[in-house]
Amino acid sequence: MVEMKDNTRINVIVNLVRTLVLTLLSFITFPWVCRALQDAALGTYTWVMTFVSYFLIIAKIGIPNLAVRECVKVRDDKEKLSNKVQALFILQGIATIFSFLLMTAVVFIVPSLREVNSIAFILSLNFLTGAFSFEWVFIALEKQFYMSVRSIAVLSVSAIMTIVFVTNPGDVYIYAFISIAFTLVTSIANMIYLRKFVSFKKTLPYDFKQYIKPMLILFSVTLTLSLYNQTDTFILGFIDPSKAQVGSYSVGIKGIDIIIGIISNLGTVFIPRSAYYYSKENKWFFKNLTKYSMNICMFIVFPAIVTMIILSKPICSLISGNNDLVANTSGGYNDSYIVLMTLGAMMFTYSIGEIIYGQILLPMKKEKYYLFALGGGVIVNAILSVVLGKFVFVTHPAVGVAIGTVATDLCIFIFLLSITWDWVKEALFNNNTLKLLISNIVIALVTIGLYYVFPLIFKNLSLVWLYVLELLGIVLIDAIIYIGLNLILKENLVYSFTKKGKNLNQEVSQ
Repeated sequence: MVEMKDNTRINVIVNLVRTLVLTLLSFITFPWVCRALQDAALGTYTWVMTFVSYFLIIAKIGIPNLAVRECVKVRDDKEKLSNKVQALFILQGIATIFSFLLMTAVVFIVPSLREVNSIAFILSLNFLTGAFSFEWVFIALEKQFYMSVRSIAVLSVSAIMTIVFVTNPGDVYIYAFISIAFTLVTSIANMIYLRKFVSFKKTLPYDFKQYIKPMLILFSVTLTLSLYNQTDTFILGFIDPSKAQVGSYSVGIKGIDIIIGIISNLGTVFIPRSAYYYSKENKWFFKNLTKYSMNICMFIVFPAIVTMIILSKPICSLISGNNDLVANTSGGYNDSYIVLMTLGAMMFTYSIGEIIYGQILLPMKKEKYYLFALGGGVIVNAILSVVLGKFVFVTHPAVGVAIGTVATDLCIFIFLLSITWDWVKEALFNNNTLKLLISNIVIALVTIGLYYVFPLIFKNLSLVWLYVLELLGIVLIDAIIYIGLNLILKENLVYSFTKKGKNLNQEVSQ
């Protein structure tokens, strides 16, 4: 059991390194894209990508999550694993063809989509090639090192290509091509490496029937989740025909997406392990794994909320290239920092919700509760987005949509807590969480103080360099204080890396 715990920690560390590197690459390329494409072109790209993503969900038809759960059970038997992979691949191939044909019909029927059909068809390559990625196999087999090296290599090349070839709004088509390169190269690499673990020679009969019901449920969950995630952006695109507000919203939500992405990526470590523990009826490790993952989530999310809300203006200014957002200048993205401040709390509510779904409801085969929560969330979010975005915040619809999204996510969070209370109450409400809250109160006070002190000390710097120095300096100082305080308070995650903490973990595990 100690070895399993150590393997989980190693996978977490490898996954975090990958996510941080990819985040750094994103912070390099996204500001470049914002400046090159400008808010209208970026808004158009984001809006079309939102549309295409719905058909990507149809193409996947709920298979990734189902496949992870099913493949974990037989990962030590190559013949049975191969049989499941072959059957699920056939189902996904059929769904992919159907999805592409459906998308093609919709594009030529809807006038506003017909105008941007070129970008739509370029981006549709994401799910045409994605059918061959088999990423779910590597998640089930916990091949974190391979996935990390591959992702870093591919996205590094994509980042370089973006900086070289995307230089003006007319390059939006080139940017679309580059954005699908990740899926294409990933699929090729995965298919080559997959032969080491899976054979595509049929040796056992396929039992498609066993997958239909759970696949349809998980498909409904995934589609509803996509609708929930994209409703705000899609509705905002109709409220603002210029799509400039979509651009502001895209910049504002960028920081939120990064933190949520870090937590979501950790699911590739915890979901297969949670499914394994639950299938073996090892409830003690199942419950403690949930506690461990939520500890990591809060350790990352709490300081992210504090720093992003307080430093929202310099963050959005550097990302967008508009250095004076408050002055409502012609640089665009003027509402982005308010959107970031508004959406800050979602880093906690959404991330915990994903953990509850992936690590509790999914292994227990109770994903229907998540479907109910998201279904209600889509309706509430759509209503609030329209009302607040179109009728209340008439001149700043992105802000209204952001408020509606936060309110909806809070309702979903409360519902998920209520149905999994016995599993999450000890993971969320404990002395360790209190230690994290105390350290983050200190971080908030330090961040506010430094935010007002830096401009006085470095008053001769240009606004751009002041923002860069503020972000780097304040985040570095905050990180040192944060880790130091949690070490003094003996916070579980930080203390576990000390010699005494490691010895204590070994005694408990044994």
